[in-house]
Amino acid sequence: MSTSILDARNSPLKLKRLSDIRRTELRQAAFAVLQREGIAGATIEKVAAQAGASKGIVLHYFSSKQELFEHAMRESNLVLRKAVVARLRHAQTPMQRVDAIIDGNFEPHLFQPSLCYAWLSLCAEVPRDAKLARIQKVLHARMRSNLLSGLSALALPEDAEEIALGVTALIDGLWLRLGLQPGSVSREQAIRQVKSYVAARLAMREPVPAGG
Repeated sequence: MSTSILDARNSPLKLKRLSDIRRTELRQAAFAVLQREGIAGATIEKVAAQAGASKGIVLHYFSSKQELFEHAMRESNLVLRKAVVARLRHAQTPMQRVDAIIDGNFEPHLFQPSLCYAWLSLCAEVPRDAKLARIQKVLHARMRSNLLSGLSALALPEDAEEIALGVTALIDGLWLRLGLQPGSVSREQAIRQVKSYVAARLAMREPVPAGG
């Protein structure tokens, strides 16, 4: 076998790709464990078993349980963001943008008790973990920005900000509710609650000046 082929097989780029794939697999395994155990019951050993790897392999990629579950939170954010972005691509009006964001946050494969519980478990650590707090802050900032991209054309700035805050709080609350009480709220009910709030607030708004 030629040296050039060996070099290609063991190139830094290929090794980096393999490393990225393994880290993604471990993040996904960590989130799966969180869905069953919550963060209190989740361990490196359980994540390793979920991933079909050794504890040593997990610690090779993540230095601690804390770092691993920070990355699990990022992984869950990525899945949610992709769902919202996919719907936003088809939105053609400001109201459709708002609806796409709401619908995307309650995708059938995401708005499930186990996922809500895992998210709740991570959020419970936010007050004690600065990195998790930053991730949560980024998530809320992205939600606000996405919502304002539609609401800014439908309401005055101060009204748009208030509605965006209300939508975010409702979505957080509905995820919390399903995580704490499986079966207490359906996807359809959740979407209806949030969209009814938006419709009611927009009906109360000051008109947007022409050209604004």
